[in-house]
Amino acid sequence: MEYVYEVYKERSFSKAAKNLFISQPSLSAAIKKVELSLGYEIFDRSTKPIGLTEFGQAYIKAVEEIKEVEENFENYLNDLGELRRGSISIGGTSLFISHALPDLMAKFSAKYPNVDLRIREYSTSELEERLAAGDLDLVIDNFPYDDVNYDATVYLRDNVILAVPSHYKINDVLHDKALSYESIISRQFLDESVDAVAIDLFKEYPFIFLKEGNDTRLKADTIFNDAGFKPNIAFELDQQITSFNMTLNGIGISFISDILVRSTGKNDKVTYYKIDDSFSTRNIAFYYKKNRYMKQATKEFLRMATTMQG
Repeated sequence: MEYVYEVYKERSFSKAAKNLFISQPSLSAAIKKVELSLGYEIFDRSTKPIGLTEFGQAYIKAVEEIKEVEENFENYLNDLGELRRGSISIGGTSLFISHALPDLMAKFSAKYPNVDLRIREYSTSELEERLAAGDLDLVIDNFPYDDVNYDATVYLRDNVILAVPSHYKINDVLHDKALSYESIISRQFLDESVDAVAIDLFKEYPFIFLKEGNDTRLKADTIFNDAGFKPNIAFELDQQITSFNMTLNGIGISFISDILVRSTGKNDKVTYYKIDDSFSTRNIAFYYKKNRYMKQATKEFLRMATTMQG
C-alpha cells in the first residue's frame, strides 16, 4: 500500500523508489505483484507523468481512507502522551521557510524536543494541493486560501517593496525617495509621511516577476494594470529569493518582502522604494483544513505562533 501510494504521489517510479530507498526494478516488481493479485492494473503507464486507471482511482481512495484512520488514531495516542512524541508537517515557499519560520521553530523545538517538525518547500501552486491531500498539516503563505475549506492563523504581516539595482540611472532621479535599510528594519517607511513611487517611472527598465498564481505576482499585475502599461518582464520565476538575487546582480527590478530585506541584511547593490500602501501590506498566515482532526502538537505550534505575531 505504501509503495503504491508513493508512486501515486510522485507520479514517477524512479522518484518513488528514491524516496523509499529501494531500486526502481524492485519497486516496479512489487507493484506489478499487487496488480496481479488484485486482477487489475492500478497505474496507466502509457501517460507521462504516470496516471491512474479507473480501478487505480478507487484503490487510492481506499488507501487514503485507511491512512486517515491510522493517522487519526496515532494522533490520538500522541495527544495522550502530552507531546512527548509526535510530528507536524509544514509546507511553504523557500522565502517563508528560510526567513519567517526559523525563530518560531527554534522556540517550539526547545520546548518540545521530541516533536518532529517536518518542513517541506514547495512552490505556491503546489502548497494548497499538498494541504488538500493531507500531506501537510499546515501551510505558511501570504496567498489567501478560501475560507470554505480552510481556517487560518495570522502569524506575521509583511510589506511588498520595490527592489531596484543600484546602478540604474533612475536612482539618481529618485534619490530623495529611496528607503534606507534602517527605515525598513524599523518599519518606519510605513508611515504616511513616506511617499510611494509611481511605477511608471520604471517603464523603461526590465522587471523580474514571479509566476502566475503567486500573491506577489497578483499584486504586481494589479499595479501595472492600474498604471496603464505593460512591464518589460525579463524573467518569470518560482521563488522570490531567486528574483531578489537577480536584482542584486543587476538583471532587473523585483517586488520583494521586507521580511527578506531584514533577513538578508544591508546591501549597497540594491535600492529600495515604497509602493502604494493598498498593494503592499499583507498577512502571512498558517492555513489548515477545516473539519480535519488537529493534533495537539499542531494546536500548540499555532498557539506559540499567535504569541509571536508581528
